[in-house]
Amino acid sequence: MKKGIDDKVKSIIDDEFDVTDIKYVPDIDTTSLTFGNKGLRFESTTLFIDMRGSTTVLNNHNRTTVAKLHKAYFHTIVTIAKSLGGEVRSFNGDGMLVFFEGTTKQTLSNAVKAAMKMKWMLSSSESDVKKKMEKYSTVDFGIGVDYGKVLCAKVGIAGANNRDLVWIGNAVNKSVKIGDQLNGVIGISSCVYSNLLDEVKYTTEKDLWGNDVQKDMWVQDSFVYNEETHTYYTTTYQWSVV
Repeated sequence: MKKGIDDKVKSIIDDEFDVTDIKYVPDIDTTSLTFGNKGLRFESTTLFIDMRGSTTVLNNHNRTTVAKLHKAYFHTIVTIAKSLGGEVRSFNGDGMLVFFEGTTKQTLSNAVKAAMKMKWMLSSSESDVKKKMEKYSTVDFGIGVDYGKVLCAKVGIAGANNRDLVWIGNAVNKSVKIGDQLNGVIGISSCVYSNLLDEVKYTTEKDLWGNDVQKDMWVQDSFVYNEETHTYYTTTYQWSVV
């Protein structure tokens, strides 16, 4: 076993890494992904959502109740993501990565709209999903969105239960970093904010005289990434699901 591991690690570290650019979001069954030094790179708008307080929920409820909450939560997120062109990957504990292939203004705005719809379903007093889930526990969460190139590679060994995909890139790390520090709020990088379509950037409200005025839904803030301070934007606005 030792020799087998040593030889494989030597090959991984010493051999060149072959990267192919693609125009889709790969999955575990993508045939061009192997355990060799191969990876697929694509441009993506990346959404990360993480459910908070699962340990507390587990301590307060039995395992079947926790399983119900997770199934309801994951079903809601996946359905909304796919309705706007998102592909859900990496179910890690309570967190999910959603990749929207491409970085056009429409794609960025679709990802943000998906985030707003997720927020509505999980936190709006009008949402039946929230009403059902809060029978046991209030669902707290954070959402982060960024965009850029993502490298996907297959890891592990052969066998259905011994393999997975890794997703590498600043778009992934930044979306996770942003989402991790928020609670019930959506956060987006400054690059995403600068390229949003108006429908997910502004809302129309009445001023004191009853006139329609355009209001920015986003508030500027900052976070530390790679030991540098970066600007990002947050919102508490949400998008109703009908």
